[in-house]
Amino acid sequence: MSDLLDRLRGRGWRMTAQRRVVAEVLDGEHIHLTADEVLARATARLPEISRATVYNTLGELVSLGEVVEVATDARAKRYDPNAHRPHQHLLCSTCGTIRDVHPTDDPLSALPTHERFGFTVLAAEVTYRGLCPECAAGA
Repeated sequence: MSDLLDRLRGRGWRMTAQRRVVAEVLDGEHIHLTADEVLARATARLPEISRATVYNTLGELVSLGEVVEVATDARAKRYDPNAHRPHQHLLCSTCGTIRDVHPTDDPLSALPTHERFGFTVLAAEVTYRGLCPECAAGA
């Protein structure tokens, strides 16, 4: 489970009602919501929250490094609160479901030195693509 709320409190982040609701919506395991999904869930909890507040809060959380933007092809960006534990993503090519996965191998070690072209590689993002059980059952 994500510890987003605890991390934000620990940073002394000003926890207004609107910010708290956005953080609560994002808190959890395997959370990868679009901004519009965050807005819909936040509005259900706090009807007066505005689109601008949700988008601004998401931008601030990304800037703080507390939430990661996950881009998957032409789909809308998704927001992942699991920013402090290294992980990769498993993506359903049909419905777009995303799950966090924690392979045992270091993805940086999989890139041979001759394929780095002189780059100092600092990080690797790996996305495994396939069909989730629901989409595979319907295929």
